[in-house]
Amino acid sequence: MSEMLDGKLERAESLIVQWHDFHKGNISVSFSGGKDSTALLHIVRSLYPGVPAVFADTGLEFPEVRAFVRTIENVQWVRPEMKFREVIRKYGYPVVSKKVAKMVRVIRDKPGTATANLYETGYNQAGQFSRNWQLPRKWRILVDAPFRISEQCCDALKREPLHRVYMETREAPMTAIMAADSRARGRTAKNGCNIYSRTRPVSRPMFDWTTDDVWEYIRRNGVPYSQIYDMGEHNTGCMFCAFGAHLEPDPNRFQRMERTHPAAHRYCMDKLGLADVLKFIGVRGGE
Repeated sequence: MSEMLDGKLERAESLIVQWHDFHKGNISVSFSGGKDSTALLHIVRSLYPGVPAVFADTGLEFPEVRAFVRTIENVQWVRPEMKFREVIRKYGYPVVSKKVAKMVRVIRDKPGTATANLYETGYNQAGQFSRNWQLPRKWRILVDAPFRISEQCCDALKREPLHRVYMETREAPMTAIMAADSRARGRTAKNGCNIYSRTRPVSRPMFDWTTDDVWEYIRRNGVPYSQIYDMGEHNTGCMFCAFGAHLEPDPNRFQRMERTHPAAHRYCMDKLGLADVLKFIGVRGGE
């Protein structure tokens, strides 16, 4: 294991110990079945073997991910109150990015409000301008899209059931969120890696890790992982999520899905209407 990863692992273990001691051992790991949370669960259980894991079964995971999760002991499966089909009908489709989807939703649903005006113009009420506040020109077409758009699917499908478990068990969760995953997560680094909130405590002991660090840890320690990665997937989030799809070269996630999971591909394209959504934002959904 590289010296750089040695240092990161030592810091992660220290944060886990602090979290465990502060909460008197009443902790859990938010486990998605992906490589990052797989590494985290291995690290945590190398220190505290009895720590439980919680898996949010959204119904949108790759079958290979679900099969892998079933091989792990002491995992609580929890389901959201809504299905994805209900979520997109009520809130809208997750397209482009959480930031863009939120901007579009607010502009469409709350016209004339200060926040909607901020997202439309980039100017706040004090007359200050920032491009970061303004919906990018490229995506202004989404304001008039013939379908609803929203960033709220993650809240409904993942955060709601996980928070419900926390309210029932009071097991303070640990997540494998890493700053390298996105700029937004990087900006939250100032909040620290162990957040001792009374209402929503969370530990992020791998916050300074990278994808390369995760794979190095997994390979050096012989940690089992989902076979979906060996099938060419790099991320194992919800199968039908279109966040970031416009940035992917061919074959993108939906084109690969058509080849590896044709039944799921037909369902999301035809039954969920994703074919028209992807066409509208210029993403190929398959042939």
